[in-house]
Amino acid sequence: MKKGLRLTDILVTIVIALVFGIVYKIWGPVYAFLSPIGLQIQELSYGMWFIAASVAYLLIRKAGVAFLAEVAAASGEFLVGSEFGLMVLVYGVIQGLFAELVFAGFRYKRFDMLAVSLAGIAAAIGSLLLDLFRGYLFDYVWWNVMLLISFRIIGAVLLAGILAYAIVKALEATGVTSLLRPASKEDYDSLRH
Repeated sequence: MKKGLRLTDILVTIVIALVFGIVYKIWGPVYAFLSPIGLQIQELSYGMWFIAASVAYLLIRKAGVAFLAEVAAASGEFLVGSEFGLMVLVYGVIQGLFAELVFAGFRYKRFDMLAVSLAGIAAAIGSLLLDLFRGYLFDYVWWNVMLLISFRIIGAVLLAGILAYAIVKALEATGVTSLLRPASKEDYDSLRH
């Protein structure tokens, strides 16, 4: 596998990101709808804002695509009129960076549910650090902060981990991913038998 990003890799990552940018915009009202339920239950849906990095990484399987996808998805969300304003770009940079660091920690050699789940958790931690910096977490009592953190991390695993992995596996079953990646040794070995 070539180490650097090709123009095709970048363009596919941007297309993935733009699709998720629109999803992110649509997801804002879902998050807002869940908020009045209480007990920070809306945080279970927060992981959707981390999914672009996971899907792009699982599809392209190269360094930098998770960061690029998350930043581009946040930019797309901003361009279609995010109710969260310009801060979506800051969150996109931090979430993409934290996810990318997990994939780098695996030396870009793991493409499984564990890797993307950990990347989702890392993105959640990045978003929580921004929330802390912006003072959001100081509005709650300690047990409510614990619920918020727990539910955001669970949501990250469910959406940016498990759902992202399932989406990519479904795409792989259609054969469309063979257009994005070169054939692997396993692919060649399977042809011999």
